[in-house]
Amino acid sequence: MERLPFFLRLLRRRAREAAPYEVRWEPGLTVPAADGSPLITDHYAPVTDEQCPLLLIRSAYGRGFPWNSLFGAAFAAQGYRVLLQSTRGTGGSGGDFHVWRNDAADGQATVEWMRRQEWFPGAFATIGPSHFSYVQWALGLDPPPEWRAAVLQVAAHDFYDSFHPGQHCTFRLEMALVAGTAFFHQSAGPVPYLRALLRLMRQLRRATHGVPVLDSYRRALGGRRQEFEDWLTHPYQDDLFWAGADAGAAADRMAMPVSLVSGWHDLTLDQTLRQYARLRRAGREPTLMIGPWTHTSAFDRGWPEVFADALEHLRVHLRGEGERTTRIKVHINDRWRELPAWPPPSTPVRYHLRPDGGLGEPASGATAFDYDPADPTPSFAGQLQSRTAGARDNRALEARSDVRTFTTGPLATALEIIGTPAAELHATGSTGHFDLFVRLCDVHPDGGSVNVCDGFARLTPDHGDGDPVRVPLGAAGHRFEPGHRIRLQVSGGAHPRYARNYGTGEPLATATRLVATRTTLHHGPEHASALVLPVHQAG
Repeated sequence: MERLPFFLRLLRRRAREAAPYEVRWEPGLTVPAADGSPLITDHYAPVTDEQCPLLLIRSAYGRGFPWNSLFGAAFAAQGYRVLLQSTRGTGGSGGDFHVWRNDAADGQATVEWMRRQEWFPGAFATIGPSHFSYVQWALGLDPPPEWRAAVLQVAAHDFYDSFHPGQHCTFRLEMALVAGTAFFHQSAGPVPYLRALLRLMRQLRRATHGVPVLDSYRRALGGRRQEFEDWLTHPYQDDLFWAGADAGAAADRMAMPVSLVSGWHDLTLDQTLRQYARLRRAGREPTLMIGPWTHTSAFDRGWPEVFADALEHLRVHLRGEGERTTRIKVHINDRWRELPAWPPPSTPVRYHLRPDGGLGEPASGATAFDYDPADPTPSFAGQLQSRTAGARDNRALEARSDVRTFTTGPLATALEIIGTPAAELHATGSTGHFDLFVRLCDVHPDGGSVNVCDGFARLTPDHGDGDPVRVPLGAAGHRFEPGHRIRLQVSGGAHPRYARNYGTGEPLATATRLVATRTTLHHGPEHASALVLPVHQAG
């Protein structure tokens, strides 16, 4: 085995966690996939004569920076033997890449190879974020008996739901473009990937505002991204294209201790919490940590907490040292809190949307706004993958003529919510095809309107005029301080986070006709549009 490259040694010396071991690595091992294709694998090991616990990390994003630093060198320096493997068709591995079809079988083949190695300690754990976590869920559909612990960070388990959440062909356009770019470029190394991602961010408006979108994105990015086009042009879940895309059933079969990590503004938060609930229903006791992070910031500013949580989980469940004392930890208003359950007990409190823009007691009337797909309401803040992700001041967005807000007066006492807020709206749209993007905000005394959580619903002519629609706003843990105000923001979209509604019902990939929609929200005793908050603590 070789010494680590200089830059990895330098990064390791600068790491915040004490690193008790020197590290050697053995790059470029070949592990046979289920079809015999070579899976290129880097082997990191601490310099010690002791037998070391083993971590398996499978990556569709290459084995270079930052993964070699965050996972390969960092965990080896803590005394773990680490296998960092490129999945089929990526990072020099043989065969053809597919986002989900090969990972269950190739994971099993890798475990079979590990069993034959003289250094195999008889047990292993898995770890990793995003698609690294999907491959763990895929392995969990038939868990190997030697698997002792799993750490799933900002984890996806269902790719149809990742790209088509909700109903009626809703499509996460920005996320799909970023993911398609990542899978297309990142295994070539960090520089080509970053260059491609920067180009995407510069060209995002051009890529997503032309019609049809299949043509506009190709012109903007200078070519095709096959994965993106596949996701876009297969909008229905029962399409055979999506067979095997959902590995959620693994939660029913994985008996080993599972650690789940997410962020309030992570685009996989809903999937993480669904798997947490499924593990609990199966009689498991997973741990859960939710920080103030987006999908990516958990691995820069959130890394000290994320790394420490992983080390604790592995120390207890792979090394067999001590026990985990905290099972649920969430970040609320600049401090960490331990909870007895997720969600904890709460009281639903209703705030009615009023025609005067207030939020409180019901009043009769209506509120209308016009949504024009030629100038769509833009996505800003929240669960994005662009630089405006996370908690942001929404005042510029709320100043648009196609956004409506409903706001309480200043709070006399604090109000804390933990759980999933929802909006119950009575809405009609002039075309029958319209969207509702709904966001909960905390209005500070200086007027800043900071997003807490949000939700989206797509409606079609099948939706009865004025029938209520319930829009879950995503999980939240937040404390509204005295003097602050609660605000509900309602608009007709958040493009390109959710691909704009053309107002025609035509297929998103090929539609060219844009029709504006007038959306009307109805208020009053018979049409009681309301915000429902899970109040955990008041005063």
